[in-house]
Amino acid sequence: MIKIIVVGSLKEQYLKDATIEYIKRLQKYTEIDLIEVKEEGLLPPQQAMKKEAEKIKKHLSEKDYLITLEIEGKELTSEEFSKKIEDMMINSSNITFLIGGSYGIDENLKKEAKYHLSFSKMTFPHQLFRVLLLEQIYRAFKIMNNESYHK
Repeated sequence: MIKIIVVGSLKEQYLKDATIEYIKRLQKYTEIDLIEVKEEGLLPPQQAMKKEAEKIKKHLSEKDYLITLEIEGKELTSEEFSKKIEDMMINSSNITFLIGGSYGIDENLKKEAKYHLSFSKMTFPHQLFRVLLLEQIYRAFKIMNNESYHK
């Protein structure tokens, strides 16, 4: 099972449509659960991240192989990412990706992660990044199954 926990919700319909499409495609390969927690953007950054972390922890279990998405994380090619997911699926019952809010991810929560992943040193809009992550997970499963899609 793959679980994606995101801080914040989607506002634009085109991003909602893309998210629904990739979740539908992924269901061929794995159970997928997308969980949204409310962003605390009106609080000072440290307080907001701490409150968001409390909400996120309610959705985590000991079975989860937690992967935080952060600029400081390790960058992988699509092939390496596919192999990483394949290896994790052998050893863990749940792979959980975490996309933080606009202030980032609470440091204590980062310490609980088993892997820190970066897609780039660039900053992406959190709403758009959700679609990018889903697309890369879908691409990873296509690569694992030697199916055409990846180029």
